[in-house]
Amino acid sequence: MTDPVAEALARFRARWRAYLARGGEPPHPAAFVPSAAHVRRAVLLALVRADIRARAARPGLARDVDDYRREFPELSEAAALSALPHEHPAPPARTDAVGRAAPAPDETTRASPGRASDLPSTLTAARRRADSFVAVPADDPAAIAAPGAGAGPKAAGLKAADIAHARPGDRIGDFELRTELGARSAGRVFLARQLSMQRLVALRLTDRAGGAPRPMARFDHPHIVRVYDQRLPTGDVDGTAALVWMEYLPGGTAEHLLALRRAHPGPASGALLLRAVDTAMEAKGEIAPSDSAVRRAVARLTWPETVAWIGRGLAGALDYASRQGIAHRAIKPANVVFTAEGVPKLADFALGPVGETRPPGPSEVASGTAEDIHALGVLLWELLTGESPAPTGAGSSPRPPAPAPTGEPLADCPPALRRVLATCLDPDPGRRWPDAGVLTRQLDLCLDQRARDLVDPPPDSWRRRLRPWRVPLVVAAVAVPNLLASLYNIDHNRALVTGRLSQRTQDLFAVSTLVSNVLFFGLAAILLTWWSRRVVTVPRGLARGERYSPRELAAARKAAILLGDRSVLVAFAFWMISAVTYPAGVTLAGDELAPHAFAHFLASHAVCGAIALAYPFFLVDFYIVRCVYPMLLGPDTADAEDVALLRGLRRRCVGYLLVAASIPLLAVAGVTLLPAADIEQIIVAVRVLCIGSIVMFVAVYLLFGALERDLAALERVVSPPRTAALTVVG
Repeated sequence: MTDPVAEALARFRARWRAYLARGGEPPHPAAFVPSAAHVRRAVLLALVRADIRARAARPGLARDVDDYRREFPELSEAAALSALPHEHPAPPARTDAVGRAAPAPDETTRASPGRASDLPSTLTAARRRADSFVAVPADDPAAIAAPGAGAGPKAAGLKAADIAHARPGDRIGDFELRTELGARSAGRVFLARQLSMQRLVALRLTDRAGGAPRPMARFDHPHIVRVYDQRLPTGDVDGTAALVWMEYLPGGTAEHLLALRRAHPGPASGALLLRAVDTAMEAKGEIAPSDSAVRRAVARLTWPETVAWIGRGLAGALDYASRQGIAHRAIKPANVVFTAEGVPKLADFALGPVGETRPPGPSEVASGTAEDIHALGVLLWELLTGESPAPTGAGSSPRPPAPAPTGEPLADCPPALRRVLATCLDPDPGRRWPDAGVLTRQLDLCLDQRARDLVDPPPDSWRRRLRPWRVPLVVAAVAVPNLLASLYNIDHNRALVTGRLSQRTQDLFAVSTLVSNVLFFGLAAILLTWWSRRVVTVPRGLARGERYSPRELAAARKAAILLGDRSVLVAFAFWMISAVTYPAGVTLAGDELAPHAFAHFLASHAVCGAIALAYPFFLVDFYIVRCVYPMLLGPDTADAEDVALLRGLRRRCVGYLLVAASIPLLAVAGVTLLPAADIEQIIVAVRVLCIGSIVMFVAVYLLFGALERDLAALERVVSPPRTAALTVVG
């Protein structure tokens, strides 16, 4: 951040030093005045003051004030000239509160005899201001005081009626006005240098009739303009004004950005924000940062992501303020300002009556928060589309229009952002986001591409189309791998075990297998139906518009996360029960199994159990995480229990991946337990199993990687809000 006045003075004084060292021609102020009109007067006054002092100290170089007035017509008024040092001592002059002396008639006539006839009306106005202002002369050393002192009692005496007379180049107490940043309903705002602190500030001159700002000096948030201090008028001084000095941000306001957006209605990106910031800085004589990680990140954003990022910062500011018991109540483009890096900050919290000290009650803060959320939604929608949201009816709040067709401004808008803004703009305050903290998390979601596509998949996404098919898809994911394992097991048993038993035992085995399968599958169906009831019913109710309590949604999310484990553990348990009960039944029937046949029988069941564990787990959880779990996330889901569930599932994925890798090894290990003559009978099935399990491991590994990324994205959704840095996750 640069100060155009200080920069011009530094170059001017360096040129004077060079002239004194090497000779030649002394520098001329006109060569150092910037072209920007809004800073020209302040820079010119500072340069002329410095030039007069430098020349007065060197005989033969002194110039008369009239020379400067003829050269610079903008300094011809009496107030401007009186702020300049004179060649001759002058009697003490009365001065106004903005640092302009009101010269006596004889002094001004002596300084510029040729223009005496032009001054009576100006002098009368100057005397009138001097009567109503408390003065601090422009060159008075007392103006540079301890922090806060210069703008204390003296500045507090500034008359509210004379705020309009303040101009760049004037001095108010501890502050030297550089350039005017804008006039608002809250007063006039100037870029000023606070002399005691040697820093640039934004100085607001506030009319008492409009109220004084609420105390904001205690606010410390990266997206709230920092208020350093304020000087409010005392109750016994009528018609005085207030001074508020705050952090100076050179990047312009959202008004400039909105105007630029409307001028470029087509597809945009984060570069549009940087262009608006750079334009505002150029108008102030500022130079954009040459190496900024934030600016590089902003330039890579799409326009909807840029809008979401701006909104996320402002929502975080509202959340912080509401936790301090303060609502903004004045969110509009003019009150959103940007740093040189494009970081948005909220300024000008609502004005209240002077002297009001009663803190707002909870209902007032809640009402103000609902208004702020709606106003922020309006602002973000205008930035997103360049248009105001359409009203839903006479006297109702505006809401977003229907989704735009391809090619219009909303063509690349993620459904998540559209949903978030639609909720902000709901005419019913009770249906808006409950607080700014929830809105912050929702806008965080919009900046996370993977998470937002999980929670709000695009209309043509396969995730959205597969959501209604929960029951058949989960059943198929469990049944198909178990069916393939059963075929492998039956082939093995026929070749090595059942084919060598007596006919009576084989008949008994067939009957017992049928009975056990009916019992086991029936019991498994009952257990899984009970465990998954919420996974089926709650998404169906949500699709019909039903509302569920946070507790019910949390129970449904837990059931969804555990469904994969429960499904495969039931199947694995039945395979292990079968591995024990079948040999026991053979023994009870009077037949005996050879030791190697019994060992291989157990090994084949272990292979089938591993198949029943690994493949259905990844298939079920991939579908649940991609399609079902995101449907169950409430607007204010930020629960440590959900984070623990997601992290636990990520850890279990590693274990099931190891099980999938062990399947071909278990098959080969089981073969080593057989005599060489028996190996020939099953070698083809084992080869098919090994090759198939290797192919399936590759597929499972790809599912594992996708699950890892999905679970990490969902964990970001359910975790508390992050710090207000630029974090856009792809």
